Amino acid sequence: MYGKVKGFSLIELMIAVAIIGILAAVAIPLYQSNVLKSQVNRAVSELATYKSAFEVQLSGSGAVSNSELGYVASGLTSGNPATDIGVANPDGSGHLQVTMGGNAHPSLAGVILRFERDASGTWACEIDKSAASHWKDAYRPAGCTVL
Repeated sequence: MYGKVKGFSLIELMIAVAIIGILAAVAIPLYQSNVLKSQVNRAVSELATYKSAFEVQLSGSGAVSNSELGYVASGLTSGNPATDIGVANPDGSGHLQVTMGGNAHPSLAGVILRFERDASGTWACEIDKSAASHWKDAYRPAGCTVL
């Protein structure tokens, strides 16, 4: 007589591989979406750190160049020290703005992130997605409006 056979049959292995494939087909797009959302959130939070320096400069000399703001280009944006991220208007309004690029996901390249300041000192986060054809509203950080 034959002894008891130990191991997996071909059918059992094929079923296990199919289950893993189905799980991967669901998980990979969710992971990619989370990566893009985290990159947008990171770039917005990095830009937000310059709001206080903008306020200090506006109340003092009024100059908001990159050197006065202490701007350091992020790896997720196409910014450089030669191009100022801040603009101050005579009425006290202004904005801080960067464009996604650099090491950001190619689907985010060209997205413009902006913090708009009105004359009363209120800041508003705005995102211009017109250059990103694959933008999804799920990437929008809380508190930001998409143009």
